[in-house]
Amino acid sequence: MKHRIDWLIHDAEREWERLLLQRSHRVEDAARQYRKRRNRHPPPGFDKWFAFAQEKNATIIEDLFDQIYNDISPYWALQPQEMRRRAAGWEPRIILRNHTLNGVGTTGPGWMDGWSNLISTIAHLLPDMDIPVNGMDEPRLIIAWENLTESIAQDRANQHFIPSEAAENEYMTLPPFDPEHPPENAMPPFLGADHSFWEIMRHACPPESPGRTSNIPKLDFEHPPPEFYHYRNFSSTGYVEDFERSKDPCWRAELQALHGSFIEPISISTSHELVPLFGGSKLTVNNEILIPPVMYWADNPLFSGGPDHGGPWAEKRDGLVWRGIASGGRNRIDTWTGYQRHRLLSMLNGTQVAQTNGSSSPGVNFRQPDYEYYDVWAGLDNSLPQWLDEHADAGFLDLVCGPDEPHEVPHCPYTDPYYTLAGGIPMNEMFNYKYLPDVDGNSFSGRYRGFLLSTSLPIKATVYKEWHDTRLIPWAHFVPMDSLYMDLYGILSYFIGYGEHKGRDDQAEKIAMNGKRWAEQVLRQEDMQVYMLRLLLEYARLSDDRRDKLAYVDDMAGT
Repeated sequence: MKHRIDWLIHDAEREWERLLLQRSHRVEDAARQYRKRRNRHPPPGFDKWFAFAQEKNATIIEDLFDQIYNDISPYWALQPQEMRRRAAGWEPRIILRNHTLNGVGTTGPGWMDGWSNLISTIAHLLPDMDIPVNGMDEPRLIIAWENLTESIAQDRANQHFIPSEAAENEYMTLPPFDPEHPPENAMPPFLGADHSFWEIMRHACPPESPGRTSNIPKLDFEHPPPEFYHYRNFSSTGYVEDFERSKDPCWRAELQALHGSFIEPISISTSHELVPLFGGSKLTVNNEILIPPVMYWADNPLFSGGPDHGGPWAEKRDGLVWRGIASGGRNRIDTWTGYQRHRLLSMLNGTQVAQTNGSSSPGVNFRQPDYEYYDVWAGLDNSLPQWLDEHADAGFLDLVCGPDEPHEVPHCPYTDPYYTLAGGIPMNEMFNYKYLPDVDGNSFSGRYRGFLLSTSLPIKATVYKEWHDTRLIPWAHFVPMDSLYMDLYGILSYFIGYGEHKGRDDQAEKIAMNGKRWAEQVLRQEDMQVYMLRLLLEYARLSDDRRDKLAYVDDMAGT
């Protein structure tokens, strides 16, 4: 009898095959696919974008750019003049005039320089624009569900094809950048740390959703809330089937007590106004426009592992490895048990698992899944702690205590009893293991692209969205895992096996190799350039007073 994961892998491979059939090799084909999927003509410069993509040997499949259109859709509700005003008044921002870049304001370490460097490689193909960027780890825009729904409806209502003879193909020019006379400050009002983040974000949820209506206190794990099992709504008998919906806090109200981003993020500075803000990641309730994170573009060995992406699968250790710090937000003595990284480390610790006495009692910060439901054979045999000790090597490098707690780095008095600090492992040495779990820190994990490019298998749990999400197919290119980790043991049991229950090592190797090959095809630095050029052409059209007439129609001559 087939395992449930076998069916998920089968369906994912069929989806990947369907996607590959959509590849365009001529600009005429690409423009036709664009019109079919976007219900508009492409923006001016589409032919130059296509030529640039071909020059970079990019895989051109219209579906791969869906994230752009998901992100920019609500901005069609803003008038172009207001778009430009809000963009020009934001700091930090990148300013492009006559193909030359300037920067205003500060960001996280090297972010402004990194994004400016990326844009500089395509600036010769771009019109004038102001590009606001998010300089914080955490996303900053949350628009009320009612307002967002109305804005997206305006976009759909405005989708149409103008007659070819009425199309225009020249973008407007903007006034020169004058640092002595900057534009008026257009920064919107922000809500800060004096507000609960969940209270700020709940208005982005549909009125009937649990995220809008539920209040869940800190969990004691003896009495989990009813919403604790909402993850099964997005799964196939316990395993993630709809990865995007599984990230959505509106339908996962339990996350307000089980993920640091919702309990108490490091920083809160959130606006309810729509600003064309570009950033490296966001929650499903946020409204930033996603771009490749700087650590991906810079190809920093700290996040990529360098040029060595691992040896042959058969030579790897048959287990998982994880190293990191106890980040994820401002954990405190009365809240740390809800944080995602602490939960992962506890569930992989044989000693802590042994103290739960199987599934009959909870750990201090986790509950055991139903062993029978997930085919956790080691658990059913009362051997899960020993099995984890054999196959899991996970540890914290720094316990990152709460901001008001006296402590001596890297220790923390309220978590020291539960965790022993581990030695660091260079990322390229992590590739000596077959399985690489990857979970959220303060926001997204910068190691994910490096894991995808390796010869190991990423097991990904996140509530964040990134630029490449519509380029990757769960179960074909990586293994999705729920952020509660209720499926963690089942995933490992399926691939590694236990005793007479043979693991599906062949399936693990196949996904790892397919993911690596696909990442080498669609997540290269060249692909980031192609994506960014396409996005910024769309942004330029959105910001132009004649946006309803701006269109690429050269391929339609004589039709």
